[in-house]
Amino acid sequence: MEDRHTEMELDFTKDDLPLMANTNHMLVKHYVLDLDVDVKNKVIEGKIVLFFGNDSREEVREQMEEAGRSWSDETCQVQAPESGSVPVSNASACSPESGCNDFAVCGKGENDTSDKNGSHGNREQASGISSSKNCCDIEIHGNEDFSLVLDCCDLSVLKVEEVDVSLVPGVEEFASPAKLTGSSQDARDRRNQIVHELVTLPADHWKEQLDYYRRCSRAPACGELLFVTGSWSLEIRKAGVQLPKDFPHALRIWYKTKPGGRSLSWTTDQNDRLCVYTVGSPINNRALFPCQEPPVAMSTWQATVRTDACFVVLMSGENSAELTESEEGVLNWFYYVTMPMPASTFTIAVGCWAEVKRKTYATGVQRNDGIFPLFSKADIRLLEGACGHVPYPCRFQEPAATSQVMIPHRIFAPPCLQKSCEEILLPLIPQCLSASYALLGTHPFSRLDVLIVPSNFSSLGMASPHIIFLSQSTLSGGSHLCGTRLCHEIAHSWFGLAIGARDWTEEWLSEGFATHLEDAFWSAAQQQLLADEARERQDLKALLRWQRLRDEVQNSEEDLQVLRPNKENTGKVTESGASVVKHGLNAEKTFMQVHYLKGYFLLRFLAGKAGEAEYFAFLRKFVWRFHEQLILSQDFLRLLLEDIPQLKGYGLSVENIFQKWLDCSGIPKLSSDQLVLLLECLLEKKTLCSKTLECLQKTYHLREQDAEVRHRWCELVIKHKYVAGYVDVEKFLKEDQAMGVYLYGELMLNEDAKQQEIAHKIFATTRDQMDVSSAKVVAEMLF
Repeated sequence: MEDRHTEMELDFTKDDLPLMANTNHMLVKHYVLDLDVDVKNKVIEGKIVLFFGNDSREEVREQMEEAGRSWSDETCQVQAPESGSVPVSNASACSPESGCNDFAVCGKGENDTSDKNGSHGNREQASGISSSKNCCDIEIHGNEDFSLVLDCCDLSVLKVEEVDVSLVPGVEEFASPAKLTGSSQDARDRRNQIVHELVTLPADHWKEQLDYYRRCSRAPACGELLFVTGSWSLEIRKAGVQLPKDFPHALRIWYKTKPGGRSLSWTTDQNDRLCVYTVGSPINNRALFPCQEPPVAMSTWQATVRTDACFVVLMSGENSAELTESEEGVLNWFYYVTMPMPASTFTIAVGCWAEVKRKTYATGVQRNDGIFPLFSKADIRLLEGACGHVPYPCRFQEPAATSQVMIPHRIFAPPCLQKSCEEILLPLIPQCLSASYALLGTHPFSRLDVLIVPSNFSSLGMASPHIIFLSQSTLSGGSHLCGTRLCHEIAHSWFGLAIGARDWTEEWLSEGFATHLEDAFWSAAQQQLLADEARERQDLKALLRWQRLRDEVQNSEEDLQVLRPNKENTGKVTESGASVVKHGLNAEKTFMQVHYLKGYFLLRFLAGKAGEAEYFAFLRKFVWRFHEQLILSQDFLRLLLEDIPQLKGYGLSVENIFQKWLDCSGIPKLSSDQLVLLLECLLEKKTLCSKTLECLQKTYHLREQDAEVRHRWCELVIKHKYVAGYVDVEKFLKEDQAMGVYLYGELMLNEDAKQQEIAHKIFATTRDQMDVSSAKVVAEMLF
């Protein structure tokens, strides 16, 4: 056993989530999970095999930056980044702890990751990351052994070993002398070369690749490795190996979860039966299996899960589970994905779920193409080009997939909720899927499961590849809440999953887009709606959201209102690839919607300026170019301004959008039309106190707005007898006589002596200058 202190020198506070994996040195390409789920004892136990590629995060980032520079017009060929996407990262109540125990030879007992009490210093830096070299960087550039760092917490790691893939029958073709260079024909290089050839097999060999992954994952070990667990990481070392290229490229980790692990919720469903499901953020899956969490670490996976035959296992997977019986009363559930995704998007749910099946199948779902056209000729020409991501069996290149209005879908729920699902959810899914296709085109994923999760679920919905979790709260009170939430989660298939944020602090790139698309999808899904009626409903929704955003901004910390908290350092990492998610563990942030709402209003503003038809045409093109890639805010904004140049005519630029929308707290200045809509909504309220009206005037500077806005403000002043605003009414009646006639009537109808006195006084001073017809109408009101 060796005594080594290996804390990574990241600068973060107790509210920040550390991403410890040194992805600039090695990247996982594929995970093979082989797990046993013990629901009764609240433990998942087994092994995971990690296959690494030869590329690093630094190379991936350079590819991404090149991709952003390559967009020019609809005929350009984008040099695309590493494929992938990013999950939605919300906050929750827990505190990061750091510190590592001693390196230990694996197999000597459990290494508990939950009881370390060291703490990180709270040092202020613009990027949130210390500029000092961390331990992994020193190991690379110095004389010490290289350490592979994985994100990990709340796990008991039992053993780590190198897998001898060279012993797998049939892999000889991967390790022929012609494929080994120079003097690299020793056993270590032979094993790494085999893994390299395996992870780089052509996309059309994916079935063969999955089979070899399975067989290699079961190969014997060729040596145990040293490892150490900390509160946020698992570090693995092989004695004498100083460079990542020489480090084993196939590792097997034996581990088990803990009942209190924060990636899983062990609970009971609505029928009081035991179940477990992944809860997603804030720590994502690092308490389910050791992994590389940063979004740039794109990987595929396959998983075999064993559990009692009474349980159903649902998972992120392209297939609808292949079932085998391993022993009496125990079933094996097998899933896989061939689209590279961040490990944090992996989702599993195990319970006594019942499938909700339709009694009669409705064919020929109609699309509502009246709000936005499906595809223009320019859209269709996109199909002629190659995708910009790394090769995989992409649906955007499959003619059958690109014309698939609806993807296969299933619903699972506790038996007590089956009837509600049949009545409400079942008919909505085809409508919402066809509406989303009508607006954005090809569905990124080949199938969809929808699960009604237990009542302890802390949100209304959560989207993951191939599976959506919905709260039981969406099933009551008609179809509106269920439909809008379903549309929101379906929207994440494109924004949040197929296209992800390179920096998790830019949540608005997922949630803002999903909120904006939610309205468009839901309007298109309601086939009976006329376009004008749909827009009226969207305007009303916008007003309600504005009020919610305004209230949140007034009652939350300013730091939590910034959509790009790292500003010019967004997307930057330490030399090893480690980083932090600013405010990622802030408990208050769990309940905030600023990234949803502020992002929504930015997109609504841009769509309004561009014209919705042109905006959605651009969005379809953007999806085509950038699916399975990671972006930053500037990537989207720059390309939007290039593709719709008339936006620059409004004085818009990436820099001023950052300044007014993304890099600041608070809410942007409302347009006159938006203010009129807000005030008209407030006029419908029976009572508003003086403090609310005072705050309203100060927040929106109503006295300095145009006459339409000031007229509504005067109406509010009169209705609620806001004495401090009477001076505004008097000024309006004097200076805006063409619009003031209506206000005289309001002053008299209130039967308030002070207000009637104002009406008579102002009329007496302005009567001789008024238009004859107007003066006659006012006189009839007053006398």
